[in-house]
Amino acid sequence: MGAAQPRRAPGSPLPEACFGQPARSGGAPPGPETYGPGTPRTGRLPLMPQWRGILVTATGVVLVDGALWAIASDTFASLPPAYWAMAVLAVAVDARPYVLADRRTSSVVLPSICFTFAIALAWGFVPALAAQLAAVTVAGARMRRPTGRVPHLAVQHAGGLAGASLVAAAAGLRLGPAPHWDDAVLTVAAAAAWIGARYGLAALAARWHSEGVRPRHRPRRSVELFATAALLLLGPVVLAAAQVGLVLVPLVLLALHAVHRMVRSAGEYERAARIDPLTGLPNRRVLQAAVADRGEEGGPRRPQRQLALLLLDLDRFRNVNDALGHPLGDRLLIEVAHRLAAAVPAHDLLVRLGGDEFAVLATRVDGPGAARAVAGHLAEVLRRPFHLDGLAVDVSATIGIALHAPLPGSGPGDPATLLRQAEAAMYDAKQRGDQIVVYGPDAAHHSPERLTLLADLRSALDDYPGTFDPPPAPLNGHGGSARTGASSDDPPGPAEDGIQLFYQPQIAIATGEVVGVEALLRWQHPRRGLIGAEELIRVAEQTPVMRLLTARVLHEVVAQLAAWQMAGRAVRAAVNVSVRDLHSAEIAERVDALLRRYDVPASLLQLEITESALMADPHRVLTTITRLDRMGVAISLDDFGTGYSSLQHLRRLPLSEVKIDRSFVLGMVADRGDAAIVRSVIDLAEALRLRVVAEGVEDESTWRMLARVGCHAAQGWFHARPMPADDLLDWLARYRPLRPVPTT
Repeated sequence: MGAAQPRRAPGSPLPEACFGQPARSGGAPPGPETYGPGTPRTGRLPLMPQWRGILVTATGVVLVDGALWAIASDTFASLPPAYWAMAVLAVAVDARPYVLADRRTSSVVLPSICFTFAIALAWGFVPALAAQLAAVTVAGARMRRPTGRVPHLAVQHAGGLAGASLVAAAAGLRLGPAPHWDDAVLTVAAAAAWIGARYGLAALAARWHSEGVRPRHRPRRSVELFATAALLLLGPVVLAAAQVGLVLVPLVLLALHAVHRMVRSAGEYERAARIDPLTGLPNRRVLQAAVADRGEEGGPRRPQRQLALLLLDLDRFRNVNDALGHPLGDRLLIEVAHRLAAAVPAHDLLVRLGGDEFAVLATRVDGPGAARAVAGHLAEVLRRPFHLDGLAVDVSATIGIALHAPLPGSGPGDPATLLRQAEAAMYDAKQRGDQIVVYGPDAAHHSPERLTLLADLRSALDDYPGTFDPPPAPLNGHGGSARTGASSDDPPGPAEDGIQLFYQPQIAIATGEVVGVEALLRWQHPRRGLIGAEELIRVAEQTPVMRLLTARVLHEVVAQLAAWQMAGRAVRAAVNVSVRDLHSAEIAERVDALLRRYDVPASLLQLEITESALMADPHRVLTTITRLDRMGVAISLDDFGTGYSSLQHLRRLPLSEVKIDRSFVLGMVADRGDAAIVRSVIDLAEALRLRVVAEGVEDESTWRMLARVGCHAAQGWFHARPMPADDLLDWLARYRPLRPVPTT
């Protein structure tokens, strides 16, 4: 079918036919040209060839059944009315075959096997085969299967009947009106032979079609096998009823209906586990299975073929939800899914990962250039405005690409690794302001050393008990590492996971009073020693580990604030958060839950965001920090002067303070340029009614100069070095405010 498709009502999910599915062997040559305007959207054949195939198949079955009649005419002439009744029912019930959708294709259970299996045990293989072929033809016509699929199905069922007949012939089994216990045992053996032969032939056919590659993830057939066994073992019951009186045979239709409902319910459950409920697209589970399966399909015929995973993150989608409401945002996601489905060929896979993230598994690319071309086409597809209730909504997407080249004998692809690489590339693109970035293992933050460090950090955070659901714990007055009566969910001490928080005081320059502290992260690595916050952030910021690390730090800091509050020291603490944290509303929810559970006023917590994080996606960040500001949590702009933020953004953001980067403060006494920058920042902050904190104050001359130009607070070694929480209380007890005397 071409690109034109019947129109769907807005808000309706995509039909399953629109899903891009992993391709079989062969087909169109690899390359991005398959993403052009004429891209086929489904794998279905046009209507006329389907009916032509059905007619050809039906003609073939008539000829085969005619040949069987000619060869065994005496056998057919001697068959009792019970046979003809069961044969007619076998053909009739296959007008409603049982289709169970699994992860890769559709599995079919034909209810006719209930009758044909019984016919084989009572009257032999040839009469059963004649009825089965006619029934398979009806089932194929009902499902509109392509021409080649119906003969395959017929051969598999013929093989099953042959296996059952061989067991019956070898054991001398002929079911009559008065069966014995040994007949029941032999019937079970014949049913097992039927199942083994039928699915053995199916496995051989699948292996032949996949060029001899053995799939790692086999379709789960538990429900299918159970339904098949139930139908086969129901056959002798039907046969006994037919030999007693034909009037009892139609009563078996109720049992067949029960099996049909069971298979249908299992199929709906499987579909619900694989399909995104909003858009109707496959979900993350389908993507993981497809990557693992396709990872083993490289072979001598396609040595250069690669998999490309394209992760699409819609830009500024949160603005749509905030401005137009979530119902319209959901409709926009559905329309995005429709448009992407129209652009993704049937041999590729389109999924929705969740939120505003989609992914495309392209199976026919030959390198980074082809993958970029595919991404460029998808970006172009989304460029046209979406019209919702008369509103034209513009949508763009940032796309990260990860490539995997399956080699013979190299093993399957790792879905988690490929997705992590695509996600890292996508965040790289957002930080650099690019739209498309291909993951490169030679990048600095992808070096083996850093990947090892990231794995160690993830392992340490996974062992932390209170990261996601912090309970209120009894605290004493000496900090989080020495609590009395603490539960097993309390934050562990540094000796357990090596993660530590140091606190550096911030001093009001005019009065010398302590106005707050900044929490500084340290990690005592078991082999590399003490690792600072900057390196940890560089390693974790573009990965899901950043979320765990931020949750760990927030939990520890809020618990510490509660401890200081109980000790009579209500100190404000500042915590650094990353751009990844600010791209999700989760951080606001987590902060709110922590403050409530530990009964800490929001005014005692301050979050610091870097200027580079702000400029990566200011609109998306604005939503999160506005919510935090409304909660009463102060927002500080860290490293001000290094990220090229515009005055427009500063004016719109709900900031409480700016922090002058230490690179300017350290040289302001000796360098007139640095001093001029510091003065300009202070003047600008004064105009915007923001506090100013200077970092890197390490000597008295700098401190006095900051006092002279009107800086509000100072932080640095001149007053105190970062210290553990226990030491901070002792330092506060000894500290005496020191007021500067500005020189003229």
